[in-house]
Amino acid sequence: MSQEKLAREIVERVGGEKNVQSLVHCATRLRFVLKDDSKADKAGLERTEGVIAVKENGGQFQVVVGNKVPEVYQAIGQISNILDDSSSKEKSSKKVKGLGGIIDVISSIFAPLLGVMAGAGILKGLLLIANNVGWLEKTDTTYIILYAAADSLFYFLPLLLAVTTARKFQGNAFVALTIAGALIYPTIIQLKTDGTPTDFFGIPVVLMSYASTVIPIILAVIVMSKLEKFFNKLLHESLKNFITPLFLLVIMVPLTLLVFGPFGVYVGNGIASAMVAAFGFSPLLAGAVMGASWQLLVIFGVHWGLVPVFINNIAVHGQDGVKPAATASVFAQTGAAFGVMLKTKNKKLKTLAGSSTLTALFGITEPAIYGVTLPLKRPFIAGVIGGAVGGAIIGQAGTQAFASGAPGLLTLPIFYGPGGQGFPGLIMGIVASFIVSAVLTYIMGFKDPVDDEETKAESVPSAVAAATPSKDASSKSSAQATATSDQEVLSPIEGKIVDLAEVPDPAFASGAMGKGIAIEPSTGRVVAPFDGKVTVAFKKKHALAVVSDSGAEILVHVGVDTVKLDGQHFISYIEEGDRVKAGDLLLEFDIEQIKAAGYHTVTPIIVTNSADYNDVIPQATGQVSNKDMLLKIVGTEASKA
Repeated sequence: MSQEKLAREIVERVGGEKNVQSLVHCATRLRFVLKDDSKADKAGLERTEGVIAVKENGGQFQVVVGNKVPEVYQAIGQISNILDDSSSKEKSSKKVKGLGGIIDVISSIFAPLLGVMAGAGILKGLLLIANNVGWLEKTDTTYIILYAAADSLFYFLPLLLAVTTARKFQGNAFVALTIAGALIYPTIIQLKTDGTPTDFFGIPVVLMSYASTVIPIILAVIVMSKLEKFFNKLLHESLKNFITPLFLLVIMVPLTLLVFGPFGVYVGNGIASAMVAAFGFSPLLAGAVMGASWQLLVIFGVHWGLVPVFINNIAVHGQDGVKPAATASVFAQTGAAFGVMLKTKNKKLKTLAGSSTLTALFGITEPAIYGVTLPLKRPFIAGVIGGAVGGAIIGQAGTQAFASGAPGLLTLPIFYGPGGQGFPGLIMGIVASFIVSAVLTYIMGFKDPVDDEETKAESVPSAVAAATPSKDASSKSSAQATATSDQEVLSPIEGKIVDLAEVPDPAFASGAMGKGIAIEPSTGRVVAPFDGKVTVAFKKKHALAVVSDSGAEILVHVGVDTVKLDGQHFISYIEEGDRVKAGDLLLEFDIEQIKAAGYHTVTPIIVTNSADYNDVIPQATGQVSNKDMLLKIVGTEASKA
């Protein structure tokens, strides 16, 4: 599926463009904030090709698409106005409260920076290695230029956070940038460096170093956005475009230097000290907990609560001892996926596990988790255990991160500090987490899916079962004797014709179940398509099979995956062995309730013994009713002779 087509499918299934309040993305997920979550088709999205998983957490509707997320995000921007930042864009009054609201704010602010932050972090790590091994001296101009490229993001982090925070809180990004710029303005920095006593109209100013800080500018921009709305309502249209920014600068820059700046720095220092103390108390235990729990936090999307901690620790102490232990969790799930690849006999699962292992090695674990380890359960548990083992080793070794970046093979240089201290422990930890998880997965095992069509036995009636006309052997032999004569099939459902290839289920769309057609129903009724006998009446009422007096076997399967409804929203009027005439009512179903439960209602109508005939030819297009001829089944030449 092309990125544009996938983007259109995603937008449609989240309830359309008008249902989207905001959208950001991280390394693997599109993070929607929807106006009405009930309008989103979660089940439909989960079945969409290109979508790995769908999660609802922290007030966000998260669509996991893997490492192609930037392209899909851009495609959404091209086909819709969702990414439009204009102030005239309609905004919802929906508010996300509590922990969910905090996670939503943090992820929206930091997610847009992840890509460049990872790139800068890798470059910074490589420069640290080059300096430690003597390839480049810090006084070399080459080093200085490259270090400026790597460190500028972190030094000017308040500027970048000002933009993302302003977007989140619908404030003026340029005013926010100006406020952030004042915090790191050279003259202000010089006052701090020289220790010059500073006041603002007699009020003492406690000067801080704001380069690389996180909390002060976020607090300042949040308050700024509130004041901006107040002044815009208060001032006349002709004045607000320049008077509002004036008021904001005059109020917010001093207020930030007097209150938000020092408060934010003190809070940041406190958080950093607390995390250092936790690892100082028992680095082995703290590392084990982080290594075991990190991927659990990722699943629920709440790992964002720790991202500012990592960044702040580096800003305050120049290094962070929390992030390295999280790296063990990444390699543990990678090892679990590798163990699945080694053990499974299912060709499709083996391929999926192999590709997911490769992707996870570079820090993108969602395909491995959602596609392999989590659905199989035991491999995910093995990954949690392996993460705990690796995290304990890394924690005990005292490994530190010296720059930001998502854990993975490419970002290992960010953990190489002066003299390489702690780096061997990191390597030992990630190797241990990988091996322990892979071995445990292989030993513990899992329910291995059966290859090919047998995997569909639970959700889709097999051609063999549907093609059994009756338990009556004489009826069966009679049907076989006349199976090659022509047969006309009336439409069992009223609705719109859909090509079978468009049914979102490969068993039907591929023709593996037989030739036929599909209908998007407009009424919830299934009637007999010809005179014949009911051969299959499923207990969950979602499907039935009828054999004609001439031997044609027809399967009607209402919706996709509707077996999971366990008979809800269906009423059956038949039993196996019943004689029916064309037009007799066989089944009723509630279209709206089925859709509300998240299932497609498109209904395949399949000739399950297509191989016994020369051809199955659709006879209708557009809208059809029960009296219209739907299919013509062409018998063999031998039968016509």
